Amino acid sequence: MTTTRIRNTAFKRVLRDLKEGTEVSFDGPHGGFTLHKTETTPAVFVIGGIGITPVRSMIVQALKENTSHQMTLLYSNKTPKDAPFLDEFEQLAKEHDNFTFVPVMTRASKDEWKGEHGHIDEDMLKRYVKDVSAPIYYLSGPADMVQAMHEMLVKAGANEDNIRMEEFSGY
Repeated sequence: MTTTRIRNTAFKRVLRDLKEGTEVSFDGPHGGFTLHKTETTPAVFVIGGIGITPVRSMIVQALKENTSHQMTLLYSNKTPKDAPFLDEFEQLAKEHDNFTFVPVMTRASKDEWKGEHGHIDEDMLKRYVKDVSAPIYYLSGPADMVQAMHEMLVKAGANEDNIRMEEFSGY
């Protein structure tokens, strides 16, 4: 499976216009953005938009394998319609005690969205993560957001050696 936002580029227009069932070849994935092995160490994912792509795989696989990782996903989008996999994560959180899902909308009205609003900040983080120094953090999304979240986590008391980042440039 692959996930992308359809933008007005030649490549994305070709993807959009592919007929269902068309075979495509991909090269990858590459890199080391994977879930840590020590199940007693919590995982906290601070994700923006389409940056959810690699994180979805990590979370779904860990839950499928019934690992004991305590996982928290803070997932920021402009509005609910901009949030890929929103319904899937809500369902997974209902089914698994070791997975906490915190969707955050930055531009949704109070009528449109009853959950968390605004940008993820230290106060919001501490509402969902009791000991900020304990987890391994995974940051993924637009480069500016990833950098801002890295700075926020360090200021909040996270161990900088326990922060892993994947920037989605060009979105």
